[in-house]
Amino acid sequence: MDLHALLDDIREMVECESPSADLVAVARSADVVARIGERRLGAAPEHIVLDGRTHLRWRFGTGPTRVLVVGHHDTVWPVGSLAVHPCTIENGVLRGPGCFDMKTGVAMAIHAIAGLEDCDGVTLLVTGDEELGSPSSRSLIEDEARGADAALVLEASADGGALKTERKGVSLYDVRVLGRAAHAGLEPERGVNATVELAHQVLQVNALGSPLEGTTVTPTASGTGTTTNTVPAGGSFAVDVRVRTVAEQQRVDTAMRSMRAVLPGASLEVGGGPNRPPLAADDSAALYERACALAVRLGLPVPPSAAVGGASDGNFTAGVGTPTLDGLGAVGGGAHADDEHVLVEEIPGRTLLLRALVADLLAQPTNDRHAAGAARP
Repeated sequence: MDLHALLDDIREMVECESPSADLVAVARSADVVARIGERRLGAAPEHIVLDGRTHLRWRFGTGPTRVLVVGHHDTVWPVGSLAVHPCTIENGVLRGPGCFDMKTGVAMAIHAIAGLEDCDGVTLLVTGDEELGSPSSRSLIEDEARGADAALVLEASADGGALKTERKGVSLYDVRVLGRAAHAGLEPERGVNATVELAHQVLQVNALGSPLEGTTVTPTASGTGTTTNTVPAGGSFAVDVRVRTVAEQQRVDTAMRSMRAVLPGASLEVGGGPNRPPLAADDSAALYERACALAVRLGLPVPPSAAVGGASDGNFTAGVGTPTLDGLGAVGGGAHADDEHVLVEEIPGRTLLLRALVADLLAQPTNDRHAAGAARP
């Protein structure tokens, strides 16, 4: 493996800034990723533009997708971040906006596939809106995953290089509280105080969490009222829900939609709902065992596993029933933060493991998902 070439490709991607909300920047980044991919893979991708957001897809072979490799090229970093956080490599550490989450993973995927003797049946999908929750690419991801033997997600690893074998599902809600305005000094009794109603609802929502089930229900951004001398007529608060199981996601959703106002004259509107299904441990167990066996065969350290609260596009692939292994990308840390970084020495081994995993999956009988649990002898 040519590590220098791989690092050059990572730098080229990182130095093309691609904040998710900037459609022009994302399109420009897609052109860079497409150019790198064509150079390494010998084939140009399809540019798929949905709601103005640019996604890339390489399909190899003429048959159905058997192994789906998933990444994203958008980041949370605004244009201009490179001026403060330039792309550098010093003392074995690569830095730069989006290097860990997850442009290194995209470059690794390209180089891993490029090194395969036969990539017939592989699809590489690189989306441009993951950091927003994949609003335009969700259906694309799910459609590509259906029927595949496996989905391999190049999001960055968890601490210590751990593969992500479990991700919580996510639900997002907006609760709007409607009251009635009145003068706070002259006749407050004529009003219906939206702030008080909001306080009742926040406490009820907060109580929906279940530590035993690993369910968190967190009221977040909120606001009510207009002036200090007016009984608030309206307000709202957002709710972030993280769950390990579909049953818990449904339980919380039912409870959220059953909320009723406490104060006479007040009313509620609850918007939103489930955003991503869980990636359960059972969805990844067989692939994780396979990856560990291949690591031993390659003489690489066996990667640990981790359950994480954050979501990714792997939630969508698992949600349609496709075995999914996540966190196969860079080892490092500081995602979305000033100290975002990648450990260079880990890149070659992780790329070789990905290549071996794809090759081993392609060598098994088509759609024999039960055979994904162990590497072939």
